[in-house]
Amino acid sequence: MKILLAIDGSLVTKRMLSYVAAHDELFGPSHDYTVVNVVAPVPGYAARFLDKKILDDYYREEAEQVFKPVRSFADMQHWKLRLIPLHGHAAEAIAAAAENEHCDLVVMGTHGHSSLGNVVLGSVATGVLARSKKPVLLIP
Repeated sequence: MKILLAIDGSLVTKRMLSYVAAHDELFGPSHDYTVVNVVAPVPGYAARFLDKKILDDYYREEAEQVFKPVRSFADMQHWKLRLIPLHGHAAEAIAAAAENEHCDLVVMGTHGHSSLGNVVLGSVATGVLARSKKPVLLIP
């Protein structure tokens, strides 16, 4: 099975990865894992003054800070891992990555905001649920 793990480097990511690692009966090293991190885009008014290479390097470096500990953790679990740095609107990028990579399942942690909080703040998890054609497992 191809599993997409959406990460942001927060405590929520650590809990989600711990859950996946602890449930070998569902997950484990026999699956292929695609890990995505979505970096918020540099605002257009600022990006137009930056060289494309500088901007690409910025996105790659920001994602690498999140990927580095995940890579180490995955090595300990013997997971086959593919890391994909993305930038843009997080929910759209995650749902699109799941589709483009032909993943069978999307797994992501939730920050546990209330329904009112989701309306006011927005929720990546809610956005992925609304956009994804793939099953989504949310880990609180």
